[in-house]
Amino acid sequence: MRLYQWVKNLLLMVPILLAHRTNDMSALVMCLWGMLAFSLVASSVYVVNDLADLEHDRKHPRKRFRPLAHGDLSVATARSIVAICIVMASFICVVLMPMSFTLWLLTYAVVTSAYSFVLKRVVLVDVIALAGLYALRVAAGGAAAKVEVSPWLLGFSLFLFMSLAFLKRYAELRDTIEREGTHVSGRGYHVGDASFVLVAGTALGFVAVMVFTMYVNGPQVQALYHHPYRLWLIAPCLVYWVSHLWLTAQRGSMHDDPIVFAARDKHSWAVGAAIAAIAISAT
Repeated sequence: MRLYQWVKNLLLMVPILLAHRTNDMSALVMCLWGMLAFSLVASSVYVVNDLADLEHDRKHPRKRFRPLAHGDLSVATARSIVAICIVMASFICVVLMPMSFTLWLLTYAVVTSAYSFVLKRVVLVDVIALAGLYALRVAAGGAAAKVEVSPWLLGFSLFLFMSLAFLKRYAELRDTIEREGTHVSGRGYHVGDASFVLVAGTALGFVAVMVFTMYVNGPQVQALYHHPYRLWLIAPCLVYWVSHLWLTAQRGSMHDDPIVFAARDKHSWAVGAAIAAIAISAT
């Protein structure tokens, strides 16, 4: 079920945090329920993905130890887990959540299922789909808390997560090159694509920083902060973080999942703390 991947659904909290509405308990509780619904749907798709990818996972140096690929979990049990997760997520949506949130969750379920079965094998489309799924979480968080989400924030999220999606592919390509393979198993990328993926992913990360500076100058931000121009100090922090991730990948030390890597990386924690301190100072 990849419970550690549930950390990605903290993105649903971004709109309420940036709107300075963390004291609104009703909105906060709705976001928490929304995170649980997203997490359940995500886990159901992870299990379905493992069922569909059994042969590819058995050839992968690390994924072959997953419960289904390794034979530790039966197919029947996996299908039961999928059904339980979907029923629980549906109950949360029908009973507790606004319709706009439910529509975002349905969109997420459709796109992530399409990604698992088709899109992840289509070069470039897979990266756009992955980034869209992250940005979609931010939009869903706004719907859950009934907070307006700035288009600049969505643009920043989309470009940043496209960079991270390319980073994921680059890490896979580096691993394939080291194993003297020719292409990434189950993907449409060949080892010769590594230089393009490196350049495109790095550039998108810096484009995200540029969009962030435009977001900082927006009317919503100007109204929420007493010292909005201090937020410009976040830009060099983001430049450092993006550069650090890509330099780590270039040196062959990047985890298969950049989000998991960042959650364990002391440099990422330091950047996060610096950004939080700057935001508090600007407030």
